[in-house]
Amino acid sequence: MPRAIGLFSGGLDSLLAIKLVEAQGIEVIPLTMVTPFFDGRKALSIGPKNGINPHIIDVFDEFLPILKNPPHGYGDQMNPCIDCHILLLKKAKSQMESLGAEFVITGEVLGQRPMSQNRSALNLIERESGLKGLLLRPLSARLLDRTRPELEGLIKRELLLGLSGRSRKPHMELIKRFRIAEYSTPAGGCLLTEPNYALRVKDVLLYSTNPKREEFQLLAIGRHFRLDKDSKLILGRTQRENEVLEKYVAFGDASLRCINSPGPFGLLLGRATEEVLKLSSEILSGYSDTPPDPYYLVEVVARERSYHRIPLGVSKEKFRQFLITPQGH
Repeated sequence: MPRAIGLFSGGLDSLLAIKLVEAQGIEVIPLTMVTPFFDGRKALSIGPKNGINPHIIDVFDEFLPILKNPPHGYGDQMNPCIDCHILLLKKAKSQMESLGAEFVITGEVLGQRPMSQNRSALNLIERESGLKGLLLRPLSARLLDRTRPELEGLIKRELLLGLSGRSRKPHMELIKRFRIAEYSTPAGGCLLTEPNYALRVKDVLLYSTNPKREEFQLLAIGRHFRLDKDSKLILGRTQRENEVLEKYVAFGDASLRCINSPGPFGLLLGRATEEVLKLSSEILSGYSDTPPDPYYLVEVVARERSYHRIPLGVSKEKFRQFLITPQGH
């Protein structure tokens, strides 16, 4: 039985692309690439419910240089779409021989995304990934050049599709045809396309010379305050976020909590000077509930445990200048 490698994000397009190829008697080996911006949870949740069990490959180390300086530029935000596609396909190509596969498939649809799925970009990605003639896009295949598996009779072109644009109507018919048990909506996707998140990514790349995986994992959690070039404070917005931040205490340089009133948990990354810890305590107090005492008592754990008494009347508006948001930082 012929084999193909299928890039599987957990989204409907990649799911249907795999089903179309499997319907022609080809075994598809699904690969899911993960970074701090795409963790693969959707693929691991959706895939098995539809008979797809993805192999997970971590590409963070290869992705970070691309994020810092993408040869083909960014999309609307910090999303290096073209270079990301090239990287993922190069990784897939490197797996072909060891997995006994003969070509690679993706769920890309011509014209669906303006930067990475126009005809010129699709050709560029195919060429620079080293998969010229070996990259099949089943959902748009009949609008694109014939691939080697089509020319060699491994797969029938007439049974593939010629979709273009963003319409989802054809997908509904395919969902019925392949009896898809569960699928995700088009919403969501790469965090790097979200404006507020992209600002936080820019902040990390600007102030951290050798950013760690954890720094990027924390970007989706809480409120972020740039205190100075060497320090950043993160405050949880909900109890769940507080619990997540607490799991990163060992990675941080200090932790803060108000012990006489409900409020956020704080994690400081960077230099924990006395001045920075005092400012962090004031910011945390501004986002805490009013205590029964005439002050907020903030417990700080850095090199040693200490306490800051912050008078009542602290307003969070005072600290908006430190927020890493379009209005703040």
